[in-house]
Parts: sequence; structure tokens; C-alpha cells
Amino acid sequence: MTNRENYLRTVTFNYPEWIPVSIYMNLASLIRYKHEMEAVMEKYPDFFQNFKPGEIDYSRYGDGTCDIVENDAWGYQWHYRMYGIEGCTINPPLDDWSKLDTYQPPDSNVWLDRGGKRDWESEFLKIENAKKRGDLTSGGLVHGFLFLRLQYLCGFENLMFGMFDEEPKLFDLIDIIDRENLKIVNNYCKAGIDIMNLPEDLGAENSLIISRQMFQKYIIPSYKKLILPCKQNNVKVCIHSDGYILDILDDLIEVGMDIINPQDLCNGIDNLAKALKGKVCIRLDLDRVKITPHGTRNEIFELIEEEVKMLGSKEGGLEFIYDVYPPTAPDQVAYVCEAFQKYRTYWYDK
Repeated sequence: MTNRENYLRTVTFNYPEWIPVSIYMNLASLIRYKHEMEAVMEKYPDFFQNFKPGEIDYSRYGDGTCDIVENDAWGYQWHYRMYGIEGCTINPPLDDWSKLDTYQPPDSNVWLDRGGKRDWESEFLKIENAKKRGDLTSGGLVHGFLFLRLQYLCGFENLMFGMFDEEPKLFDLIDIIDRENLKIVNNYCKAGIDIMNLPEDLGAENSLIISRQMFQKYIIPSYKKLILPCKQNNVKVCIHSDGYILDILDDLIEVGMDIINPQDLCNGIDNLAKALKGKVCIRLDLDRVKITPHGTRNEIFELIEEEVKMLGSKEGGLEFIYDVYPPTAPDQVAYVCEAFQKYRTYWYDK
């Protein structure tokens, strides 16, 4: 069975042969640990298939800190302080609602958010070549495509007041963002991808950032627009969110998400099992704050074993994603890889 076949069987509860696992090594971790971390990646090629040791010139990055400002096509700027770590947005162009009258958004058929012009011809060719190889194909929107983008454009406080006051121009701005996001979604649907990724951050550590009622009023209608062409083209849809999102899981299921990507410990493994197991595929974001950076080998193994048993099944419906950030040391990453090797076939070795 190919990786693509196994993955799609996982998403559709059609008896895969293993639990899919994706591990992403952040540049900041490589800068900090250099060849020690590379040695771990080389030891576990199943999880780092595109890695080639010795390719990174670490002398370019010094101690890993930087002070870089980059323009975004939507009119705000990104300020980066560490290589590999996402920056913060500054200088929101719509800090006053009156500015929307003259605001010109980028044409998403032409411009990337960061990085210049889009090349859809090359993107379509890449997808077509992946299909010929039998690889899983995916596309999607930039991280923070709606809720975070509203914050980037308006500033957090201005957005919160606008939501509370039901500012009419806020609805106009959402329509503008929806229009540009739909261009991207429609292009990927046209290309015939397997998975559409919609990455947001909707939760804080212990609660939603906005109430469920505000989420239903301002965010869910846009999700419906984005999901519709995916359903019409048999494209599976995945929503990502960091933070606590238990209160809106039912809404995400109802709106038509096929895959939900929550974080494990801040939502609770038991809670996720009750809310999601058997209803949608769970793309579980493995803890990267408490146990994997600081726990023992046994604690890491116990966490992954518990999640496999609580959230997985022989039918499928569970995958893992793990992002490696400082201060997680190479030994800790090796324990995670070792545990994934052991438990990704837990349901299929019996």
C-alpha cells in the first residue's frame, strides 16, 4: 500500500495499515543543535525523508537571532527576531475602519502573501507530477487566512471592538478576504488535489480567543464558502488550530471538516476522544511544550501510547503531526521517533 493510499484510508476510516506520522524540524532547532539534531534525522529516515545531512550552512545564522522586517502583500509587515520562528505583524493598515474605503487588497491569483508573485502554472505542474508518482497531493491557504488576518489588518483591540460593536465595515472586510481566499481554493480544486489545508489559530491556552457565538457569526460563514467547492470536487478539508478549541469542535464537524488538527494536552485526550473519535479524522498535534521537551523517555512513550489507544482504531481516523522547536533536545526528538515507530502500527499488528 502506498503512502497516499494509506493516508486516504486513514481519513475515510477504511482500514489503513499504519497511522500516518509527519514530523517537521524547525530551522531554529537545527541552528541550536546543528549536527546533533541532524544525526537524529539521519537515524529516522521514515520521518525525515527529504533531509540531506550537511546541506545547511549554519555560519549564516550566527546565534539564531535576527532583526528582519518583511512586507506582506496585504499591507502589514512581519517582524522576525529568530530564524525559523514566525514573526509578529506590525503596522496594521486598517487600524481605523474608515481606511477600508480606500484599501486595495492583493489579487490572490497574482500575489503571494509573502514572497512575490504566484506561479500557478508551476504549481499545477508540481501537483500533476506528484499525481503521476502516486503521491498524496495537497494545497491550501496561508496560516492565519481569516481570523488571524483580520487581526493583522485591523490590530487586535480594534478587531475585538469591531466584533463586539458589529461594525458594518468588518463584514465588508470579511467579504474581501473571502473573495481572495476562494480564488486560491478554487485553483487547487481545479488542480484536483487530495487535501485542502485551512490553517488558523483560534484558541488560547485555556479558552477560545473569541466566544463561540462570535465564531459562529463572523468565521463559520466564511468556512462554509471555502468548503463548498472542496465538497463539489471531492477534496478532503483539514482545519488546523493551535490552542483550546473544544467549544467549537461541533461547529467544525457540522460545517463539513473532514480532518481536524487540534493540540493534544490543552484540549485533553479524553475530551478529544469524546468529541471527535469516529466522526472526523483527527490530525493530532503532539505536545511540544510539556512532555516532549522536558519528559523522560518513558513519559514520552506513555503519552503517545495513550493517544494511539484513546483516539485511534483499526478503521483509521488518527494521524499525528509533530513540530520540533527549541528547547526540545536531540535525545527527546529521538524518543519521539522511537515511540512513533513502535505505536504507529499498534492497531495493525494484532
